[in-house]
Amino acid sequence: MLDSTKIKNELAELKRAGLTRELREYPHAGGRISIDGKDYLNFSSNDYLDLANSERLKEFAKNSINLYGTGSGASRLVSGTLPCHAELEQHLATFKKYPAALVFGSGYMANVGVISGLYGRNSHVVCDRLVHASIIDGAILSRATLHRFAHNDTEHLERILKKLPSNAERVVVTESVFSMDGDLAPLQRIAELCSEYNVGLMVDEAHACGVFGDKGAGLVNSLGLTDQVDIVIGTLSKALGSFGGFIACSESIRNLLVSRARSLIFSTAPPPSVMGAALGALEYLDENPDAGKELLERASYLRGRLAGHGIETGNSDSQIVPVIIGGNDRVLAVADYLRSRNIVVAAIRAPTVPVGTERIRLSVTLAHEKPDLDYVAQTIADAVKRVIPV
Repeated sequence: MLDSTKIKNELAELKRAGLTRELREYPHAGGRISIDGKDYLNFSSNDYLDLANSERLKEFAKNSINLYGTGSGASRLVSGTLPCHAELEQHLATFKKYPAALVFGSGYMANVGVISGLYGRNSHVVCDRLVHASIIDGAILSRATLHRFAHNDTEHLERILKKLPSNAERVVVTESVFSMDGDLAPLQRIAELCSEYNVGLMVDEAHACGVFGDKGAGLVNSLGLTDQVDIVIGTLSKALGSFGGFIACSESIRNLLVSRARSLIFSTAPPPSVMGAALGALEYLDENPDAGKELLERASYLRGRLAGHGIETGNSDSQIVPVIIGGNDRVLAVADYLRSRNIVVAAIRAPTVPVGTERIRLSVTLAHEKPDLDYVAQTIADAVKRVIPV
């Protein structure tokens, strides 16, 4: 049996350190929600384009259920690949402008499956220090040698690449839009280095998909780097308002991963409803090609309003706007104050981010109008004055 005393002691230690987490129930996704009869502005949701509750996506999901049922019934390699999976993958490949795409159960599963499926003991995986945990976990599972370069520091990256054996499999992995800071990777320089040193390049576009590029195709697309990036990781669960993850790549990489990616092979295929909803989101982007541009303009407006109150947002250049508070207790106090003013935010604590950089992370969505952004900026300024001593 599990040692219940040990578990209780570990929980008590987490509580003493201010590191316990809890699951709060919310009525639905989106930038505006109602809790106990009160209306809130929700700046913690990744539903960037406000699609998760749209009638379009609901209809697409219902139609997919009517055609294929509520569940896929098996893994992708047995009998779980339904017409909706194949149709979505075709559309995703076109959307990302790659020859092929492959859908996974989540973005986490995509990163873990791809890295552990393509690389092994004699490989070298080189990551930006601030990449998502799923990338690190994928590298650990692959048993490759993991190297981490200072955040967005291409000089440090080059020093690492120079030392790697040229006869080994090597890959650089970065995010394009970083989830905690909202800043952008120097993808052009990274791509140049990968080409110079003959190293593979994989880019996680979870927070760029649906926002940057032609019809939301991503930052890799926006910078014209499709031919230089071997694998793009995307998600269906953020701007696209559905659930799941995917990769865009060559046909040969896709075919190899179908036989190697354990997170794909040993998982039941995603249900038809979320495949249908994702197809609806791609249709929306096709009809509203400037949706991402509008979102980025609203985020820029918010950063300007915060700056007007003397609040720094770091190097954010996306819909993710961090406000560094410092200290787990402080950041929770700011979040509680905002909640008392009908604003829901994500309080990001250590160890998710480095100690001293604990923050409020604001996720701007198309549900947020300028008066909402004015209000949240003013309220954050008030909260900071209350919590942080001068």
